[in-house]
Parts: sequence; C-alpha cells; structure tokens
Amino acid sequence: MNTTLYLDAWKRFVKEDVLDTARINKLILESWYRCKEEKVNPYLNRGRNLLTEKQLHTIKNKNSMLIEIATPYLNKIDQAIKESGMMALLVDPDGYVLSLTGNEKTLNDARKINFVEGVQWTEGEVGTNAIGTALQTKEAVIINGAEHYSVASHQWSCSATPIFDDSRNLMGVIDVSCPIDYSHPFMLGMVTSVAYAIEKEISRRYYQKELELIQQATQLSETHPNQLFIVCNQKQMIVAASKSFRERSPQSIGMNLFDIKHNGYQIDFEMPFLSKEGNSLLGSCFYLSEMPASNRQSLFTSSIPSTPFVFKGECGTSEAFQNTLKKVKLVAPTDATVFISGETGSGKELIAQAIHANSPRKNGPFISLNCGAIPKDLMESELFGYVEGAFTGARRKGYKGKFEQAHKGTIFLDEIGEIPHTMQVALLRVLQERKITPLGSTREVPLDVRVITATHRNILELVKDGDFREDLYYRLNVYPIDVPPLRNRKEDIPYLIRHICQKNNWNNVHIDDLMARLRDYEWPGNIRELTNILERLNIMLHDNQDGMDILVNSIEVLKINYPSIPPAMEQEDVEDDEKQLTAREKIQRDIMLDALKKTKGNVTSAAKLVDIPRSTFYKRLQKFGL
Repeated sequence: MNTTLYLDAWKRFVKEDVLDTARINKLILESWYRCKEEKVNPYLNRGRNLLTEKQLHTIKNKNSMLIEIATPYLNKIDQAIKESGMMALLVDPDGYVLSLTGNEKTLNDARKINFVEGVQWTEGEVGTNAIGTALQTKEAVIINGAEHYSVASHQWSCSATPIFDDSRNLMGVIDVSCPIDYSHPFMLGMVTSVAYAIEKEISRRYYQKELELIQQATQLSETHPNQLFIVCNQKQMIVAASKSFRERSPQSIGMNLFDIKHNGYQIDFEMPFLSKEGNSLLGSCFYLSEMPASNRQSLFTSSIPSTPFVFKGECGTSEAFQNTLKKVKLVAPTDATVFISGETGSGKELIAQAIHANSPRKNGPFISLNCGAIPKDLMESELFGYVEGAFTGARRKGYKGKFEQAHKGTIFLDEIGEIPHTMQVALLRVLQERKITPLGSTREVPLDVRVITATHRNILELVKDGDFREDLYYRLNVYPIDVPPLRNRKEDIPYLIRHICQKNNWNNVHIDDLMARLRDYEWPGNIRELTNILERLNIMLHDNQDGMDILVNSIEVLKINYPSIPPAMEQEDVEDDEKQLTAREKIQRDIMLDALKKTKGNVTSAAKLVDIPRSTFYKRLQKFGL
C-alpha cells in the first residue's frame, strides 16, 4: 500500500471533495463516500460512543453465545497475536467491542483512541475502518493507515471478517489490529480462518438445538395427541405439531407461525422449550384453538364478493400459484396494505392489478410506479407532486404526484426496497397521516388510497442492514403475498405459453415433445424470460422454418446464456449465491464486464486494467457467472 498516495488523496477528499477514482481501491472509495454522506468528522481523534458498565453487561448477555463460542478460538491465536505486537477483538453486529486481548503495549496505544471494550467502532461513528466496513459490506476487509477515514486510526492497520449463522444473519465480527509498523498480510487470513471455525461451531450448535427441540416436541405430541398445538423454532418456523393438528393441516411443517394465525387458528398460550443443558431457549410451543367463522370474517373490512374473480394473467393449475391466488382473493375486498415479494419477472404487478380489480376501488385509478427507476432527487416530487414555481423547471400549473393521482384508487410501489432513507421517513408519515404536502406548498392534501408495495429483494435483510426502516416495514407488511418463481410452478408452462401467444397474437408452437426439456430449465428470468423466448420464436417463424427445429435451437441457446451453472452444481446453491450477491459485488461485476468489453474478452488484459491478479479475476468470473 502506498501510504503517501492515500494520505494525499485523503487530504484532497476531506478538504476539496476531490477524489482520483482511478487510483483509489474501490472498497475504500465507496466507504469514504458513505462517510462523507453521513457527515463523519475526518479529524476525529478517538471513539466517542462508549457504553456504560451496565450497558456493556447487557450487550454481553445478549451476545453470550457468540462470546462463548468465539473465546476458545481467540485463545488459540492469543500467543501469536501478542508476539506480533497485535490485538484481537470480538465485535457484535452493532459494532460494539465485546472483548479485546493481545500485546500489552498495543492495548495501551489503543486506549489512547478509546479503542476499548464497549466502544462502538462503526463507519457512522469513526469512519472507514475494518470493523465498520466489514459490518457494512458483509465481507472480509483490510484497512491500512490513511485508508481510514478519521485520523484516529491513521496509525493503525486492521483486518476484519464478519461472522454469519446458517441463515446468513450477521452474528458479529472478528478483528485483528496493530500499529501500522507491525502490519502483516497474514492478519486477514488469520481472522478469516477464525471466523470460519466460529461459523462451523455456530452451525453445529443450531443443529443440536433444533434436534433437541424436535425430540422434546415429539415427546409432547405422543403424550397429548388430541391437543391442538404447534412447535416453532426461534425463527418462528413450524418444526413439529400434534397429531390432531397434522391431521387438519398435513402440510404445516415448514410453514411460518404467521400463516397459521391467518388460517383460522388463534393462539391460546405459549410455552417455551428450554435446553436441558444450559437452560437456553430452543423454541416455543403454541397451543391453538379454531376461530369461530364469524371472528374470521371480522379480520377484514368487507366480505368476499360474489362477483367472478378477475385476473388478467394465466391462473394455471400449480398448487404454488393457486395458494397465491387464494391470498389475493382473500385480501382484495379489504382495504389492507399488501406487501408482494417475488423474483424479477414472476408477475408481481399482475398480482397487484388483480387485488385492485377485485376490490371496491376497482372503478378508481390504479397508479403504478417503479421506485428503482426514479432518480433520488426526483422521487419526492414524483410521489407527492409540486406547485407552480416550486423549483426551477417546475411545470407552469404544478404537478399532481402519484399519491394524489391514485386518490379513491390504488397505488402500486414496485421495488420499494430501492427508495432512499429520507423518502422512507416521508412515506412513513404519509401512511400514518394519510395526507401529503406537495413541494412548495403549505396545504395538506387528504388521501383516500390503498397502498400495495413489492420487491424482489430480501426486505428483512435490508431491515437488518439498516437500509430499510423497521417501522416502515411493519407499516407495509400488513398482508404479505409471495409470488412463486416459474421453476416452482412448471406445470403451468403449457397454459402460460397458450395465454402469452393468444394475448400477443403469436403463432402457437406445439411443444408437447419438448415439455420435459422446458421443465428441466430453471427459468431465472421467470415468465418475462418465457415471453421473450416466445417472441423470438414468433419472429423466426416468419421465415417459414420448421417450428420444432426453431424451438430446439432456442432451448440450446438458453443453456448457453447461463454457463455459470455447471451440471454438477446443485441449483439451490446457485440460487443462494445469487441472493447473497452484495452491492459491492454487483459493482465489481459491472467493472469486470466493462473491462472485458474494452479488452475484447482478453481476461489477462482485463485483469490488468482493473488492477487485480488474473487468478482473482478468474475466480470472480466464476462467482458472478460471467
């Protein structure tokens, strides 16, 4: 690392807001911009947010399992850490230091900047640093000297790796730090190997807990077979149920507690299951009773209409999609706020339109807005409107925002996970007060509008990462509907093909002989991808070629488009990898694509262009499916 280069770059950035993006590591670049946006003080010379002794005790109790598991592994590297002039830290998901051990002189130097137990060492508190940046990016990082955003850490070298559980929930961070003179490349490898060992132990503990929970639940079920109860783990997923309940709901195992509560059952009382050793919480048993029919109806503001159900798409026959339509039919006649989740191209907007078309608001407007397609600085005016003269370039008579346009109807906010934090606050206020104030106006406009939102992203992950407000999530997630991907409803493919061809007046190719091959394909682009394929076939058929040959060739082309999925790889693993692609990885992928275009596909030249080793470039090619 060129210390002088980064120090000069840091000085120019904090004083003049100028940055040479070609010479600065992208991870550092992104972090510095985040710090600037959060108004972090670059001249901060010590940590500020220190817990009291009582608060630290509470935080340690909350993270007791992480501390218990991590401590033996930290002890194993303790001697090497001390002899190398370093220190090792265990940090919780909020950036608070839980434990700190290592070389005494290094610990004394750390105390001078409040780098001690109980301090919060996040990007928002002290700027770019290994702990805070690892928490932000969810990946292993090393930060040296003037790469740190605040002067407090300019004389330090730090390496950190996040720790995850089996569900990719962030458990904490392992960090090794030292004065920059003692910095060594093995630091990052050390924290990564320790974090990996801790994750394996966490996984083993969770498995043991789940096993013990199921064993206890089985004993209870054998003792009380006629009772109505379910047993949920700590994620509120049903892992066991009484015989009586299983007979009434044979597919209940694996369902969520939320689904049970909205399928005609009410919880009478909850009984915790505790581990026989250690007395820790394993899960809970929920004793249930069936709701009277009258009470079930009272959950909603109106009764289910007797008019025919309107759906502009193809219903098909698959159980997965029929379950989705049942939820649509149930919620449509109400005024409840609906949250639709599903992959890109799976038909989320069609579901939103069906809810509107079968609701009392069906004669009102249906206003759709893709939040991911609106620039951040225009979103407020687009949603809430503006009056004449509100800003330079404003329309002469002002503009009615999407909310006001949807008055007496429905507004559908697609890709809700993309809206910036400031707009989340404004949207929360609108949902609470049902009023808007257009830009440049002091007049409040009352709203009578139903809100439906959708996203293809994991909204709970966004909430955990702090990218989406928790209070807004609960305002929007009143009635969740999941739209299944096409790979989970492949029996609907013949019906979808017929529907799409009829709708677009395309030649309907007979594909009975190829249906097995169509079902083998995983359709990552879902129904949108199927539509594109059918349109391609329709264009090719104009040349009077044999339709069957064209279709065969198109299926082969499909497989070529996705070389990153080797035959031996489990599809589930590929889906998980795609879901786990971070924002930084997406940026890396785009940079690599651009480099490959500039070098006309020459990997060696492309690797040199983006300044990473060729071996790393190849690994990322495989990881990103390029």
